Amino acid sequence: MSASPIAIMWFRNDLRLADNPALMAACRWAGQNGGRVLPVFIYDDVIDGQLGGATRWWLRHSLQSLDHSLGGQKLHLFRGTAQDVLTSVQAEYQVTALFWNRCYDRPSITRDTAIKTHAHQTGLMCESFNGQLLFEPWDVKTGSGGSFKVFSPFWRACLKMPPPAAPQAAPDHIPLATVTPSQAVSLAELDLAPKPFDWAGGLAERFTPGEAGARAQLHDFIDERLIDYAALRDYPDQRVTSELSPHLRFGEISPRHIWHATAHHADAHPAQAQTTAKFQSELGWREFAHHVLFHAKDLATIPLQPAFARFPWVQDADALKRWQTGQTGFPIVDAGMRELWHTGYMHNRVRMIVGSVLVKHLLGDWRDGLAWFDATLVDACPANNAFSWQWIGGCGADAAPYFRIFNPVLQGEKFDPKGVYVRQWVPELRNLPDTLIHKPWEAPRLVLIGAGAASYPDPVIGLRQGRDRAMAAWREMKKTANFEEGDMT
Repeated sequence: MSASPIAIMWFRNDLRLADNPALMAACRWAGQNGGRVLPVFIYDDVIDGQLGGATRWWLRHSLQSLDHSLGGQKLHLFRGTAQDVLTSVQAEYQVTALFWNRCYDRPSITRDTAIKTHAHQTGLMCESFNGQLLFEPWDVKTGSGGSFKVFSPFWRACLKMPPPAAPQAAPDHIPLATVTPSQAVSLAELDLAPKPFDWAGGLAERFTPGEAGARAQLHDFIDERLIDYAALRDYPDQRVTSELSPHLRFGEISPRHIWHATAHHADAHPAQAQTTAKFQSELGWREFAHHVLFHAKDLATIPLQPAFARFPWVQDADALKRWQTGQTGFPIVDAGMRELWHTGYMHNRVRMIVGSVLVKHLLGDWRDGLAWFDATLVDACPANNAFSWQWIGGCGADAAPYFRIFNPVLQGEKFDPKGVYVRQWVPELRNLPDTLIHKPWEAPRLVLIGAGAASYPDPVIGLRQGRDRAMAAWREMKKTANFEEGDMT
């Protein structure tokens, strides 16, 4: 048994050293009590249920990066029920304190509440912290004291609160415990290879998981791309977005760090204040997604608007497969789905387009889209992914009305006017002229053959047919719901 008392630092979605409140608290406790800190990560059923193939790959490399930052072979990995693992470690060593940063989904809250209750009953000091959000979901309230359902007033309320605390640097010294728990496993034993397919080569080309990768991504964004963010963020051929979402998903960088870094940049460059505010409002959308997640019963399965429980979704396995594999016949959609498969990422504007086509033109259940994105996105998380699919499906908080149906041709022509993005990801259309790149079915057969595009599929459904069918389904649901059709432009 270790001679010094031990505090467990339980890492979860906070795989970093800098601005990690739980880690800072564990180090303070160790200094005050002559103790040591034991960093652990527990791969339990809650975490397993929140991972897909791409996020499994990311987690593996993020854990590896965190262990390297701790000095190597210092992050102790476990597989099993979190309570059982913690109880075992507590029995094996002189563990007297437990620290973690909070999660906001129901399964995690249920798990953590039970563990904290058990800790208090057994005399184990246990504290949790906010290491994931700018504002706690329960601190942002409507005038009547309830939760928000619309983003704009939510964000206004956030901006009226005291600003997020300045981020803290990584501890100068972490007094690590020099013990190895008997139940600890190796990283290989966690078996975090992408499943059911291993397409990690493309993921590695695009991203560098880990805290150092997150910092480099932030600095590159601020130095090179933030200036154009507000003007060009909707154009997928223009790489101006931050691409920080997967780093935030695993807590390799804190939102406070991002907030203050961009705010300091705006202070130093007043001409960029507007584009910085626009970017920070996107951090606000992330906050709103977690706010809704915290207050929802089950964001991933139950529509926030109850009427949509009666929506007549169509189960069409062939159409879903064509959508998943980028063979819908709509170039901007297929480009997005192929980018997703190759890189584990998709431009945000394109996410909205492909989502609209699935749930509206194809009448696919939004939960099927959610499941595919959970499996393939490196930034898929319980809050943002479920919130976004409910939003595009018309059934979520502050959702786009279902009757607002994106036309993939018009969206492509507006946001990829030269077809640069489509040509990158749908190479069989590369030689089509700009006027036909987003509607190749209008090209004469000889033009398709000459351009090498004859193999590209016809649209899975006609644009008018899909829109009319979607509106008919919406009206069918509406018969028994108190909905107003409103403006259908």
